[in-house]
Amino acid sequence: MRLAMWSGPRNLSTAMMYSFGNRADFHVVDEPFYGPYLRETGLDHPMREEIIADRPDSAEEVAAALLGPIPDGKPHVYHKHMAQHMIPAMPRDWFGGCTHVFLIRHPARVVASFGAKYENPTLEDIGFVQQAELFETLRAAGQDPVVIDSADIRQDPENMLRKLCTAIGLPFDPAMLSWPNGGHRQDGVWKEVWYASVHRSTGFAGPEGPLPDLDGPAAELAARALPYYDKMAAAALR
Repeated sequence: MRLAMWSGPRNLSTAMMYSFGNRADFHVVDEPFYGPYLRETGLDHPMREEIIADRPDSAEEVAAALLGPIPDGKPHVYHKHMAQHMIPAMPRDWFGGCTHVFLIRHPARVVASFGAKYENPTLEDIGFVQQAELFETLRAAGQDPVVIDSADIRQDPENMLRKLCTAIGLPFDPAMLSWPNGGHRQDGVWKEVWYASVHRSTGFAGPEGPLPDLDGPAAELAARALPYYDKMAAAALR
């Protein structure tokens, strides 16, 4: 199985990569299109030059690798993707070779967390529009992508991971419920900026509390993202 997990920033995506990465039968790939995305957009993300240098120059080369041999003789591979990386310049002809899952999170939580590390985020930065567009693209192509909410995973990790595995035709492995602290060897070079809290973890954090109170541009951004989240949430595993 080639499992493409589509998320936005600050969305439990690294913890999910660690969860699948702790299975003996999975190799994991961390944000393979990040370098070509920065090169194409010119965005000034933290560690921009290091990220570009760490990834292939060509998005087509990235796509070919995603469908190529899986390292270490593993039968399965987990691709951690950021939906906002799929700008028009990125190839999509590799989609048919993968099983697709969408990992969603309430936009108020995403905006509060992402905005603490990235100044003046826009709707394009947080991935909600792109997730909804990719979801519809895959359904129009005859695929049946799965949607799972990060809040549900944190509320009951084993139950939701079992449901996810069933939905994608994969046996559940209890190893998915924990991982060693300190990160994963497949972490991208940007780990120093974004992964500090998950590096201290050995499993999923507990249930989330009330939604954060937002005001000003942050509240406006969350409100603009909410219809896209609601559309995806209606299709989520329960």
